Amino acid sequence: MNAQIPRTFQVKSFGCQMNVYDGERMAELLEAEGLDAAADGVDADLVVLNTCHIREKAAEKVYSDIGRLVRRDGPPPMIAVAGCVAQAEGAEIVRRAPGVDIVVGPQAYHNLPELVRKAARGEGALDTDMPLLSKFGALPARRRQGPSAFLTVQEGCDKFCTYCVVPYTRGAEVSRPFAAIVDEAKALIDAGAKEITLLGQNVNAWRDAEGRGLDILIRALDALPGLARIRYTTSHPMDMDESLIRAHAEVGKLMPYLHLPVQSGSDRVLKAMNRSHDAATYLRILGRVRAARPDIAISGDFIVGFPGETEEDFEATLQLVEAVNYAQAFSFKYSPRPGTPAAEMEDQISAELMDERLQRLQALLNAQQLAFNQASVGRRTEILLERPGRKPGQKVGKTPWLQSVHLETEAAIGEIVEVELLSAGPNSLAGAELVKEAA
Repeated sequence: MNAQIPRTFQVKSFGCQMNVYDGERMAELLEAEGLDAAADGVDADLVVLNTCHIREKAAEKVYSDIGRLVRRDGPPPMIAVAGCVAQAEGAEIVRRAPGVDIVVGPQAYHNLPELVRKAARGEGALDTDMPLLSKFGALPARRRQGPSAFLTVQEGCDKFCTYCVVPYTRGAEVSRPFAAIVDEAKALIDAGAKEITLLGQNVNAWRDAEGRGLDILIRALDALPGLARIRYTTSHPMDMDESLIRAHAEVGKLMPYLHLPVQSGSDRVLKAMNRSHDAATYLRILGRVRAARPDIAISGDFIVGFPGETEEDFEATLQLVEAVNYAQAFSFKYSPRPGTPAAEMEDQISAELMDERLQRLQALLNAQQLAFNQASVGRRTEILLERPGRKPGQKVGKTPWLQSVHLETEAAIGEIVEVELLSAGPNSLAGAELVKEAA
């Protein structure tokens, strides 16, 4: 165990965008305490592993990373395990990995500075409380941002899908207050953000004390000077109400992209998953979204090999994918999580069969993504420049449909430039900047 306050830190975040947001906020907390972020390639005095517990491999990776940190040359750093693995396993982490100094859950990380001080004194530093009082009020003001920023507006989940640990690791659905979100959005814009992505486990379940929904929040952000783009993720189909769908037609800054997970195309599997919708309902919702915004890009999530999934069930998933024609999608093999109902179900699917089905599904999804990108060739659109490219003079930005575009430009990171899309691959496009004619 460490016996002194660290001077430098590194935060390593795994998993979803909400973990990225939490990692940024923990870094800001530590900087406010006077710690410095370690330079790339330089060992830090404190390493925070901000973990994901959705799949077994993600959880096991944490212990692998702890082992590498403990075994590295020279004295090991102070090690903090944060996030959903910390919440799910608590003191078991320290028992299994004695080199860990701090364990802090996703609802308690505002207490990280005090936990660091306790660890430096050789005291137990574990906090997995899930208080009703919001942690957000204890966090410091937002600092310098890149062109695109995440903003958590809702946490937790009341849906209790039978495969998912989120209700147990993140707690019940809680919505942040309207004014607090708008204030943080203004701070992000002042810090350099041109695009804000609103985050939540079920972001479209956001409601404030007055009953206002996500569409009202989006319209409020649309009015903020300096903000060019708005996105939100992740949504649940049953919270996709008509007001939010109308916002896609009426709010100019709301980008034409929707991530709406379905998980399976089989009604029998969806019922076993406790998804509260069937395939036809999901398709009807997408039909209304596309009627409101015909050019919208649709993304989704899929789980293959859920317990009891038959070949007929899997074929139903392929049929749904064909019907939707996704621009992007994420697909995974089912991973049993301890404590979830699905982990105790009979007819668990073999790893070999899950592999075979995942390959078939991903082949179809990848073909659809490539086709979507190829259909964009020749289009003129705006991209937000986000980072340097690999080649000299090259930069990478995002289209409104969340496609990555590589181009040569002298414009600065953070600028929005008009381009013509020239060629497409499965994961990105190449573009050329359109020169504006002199007035």
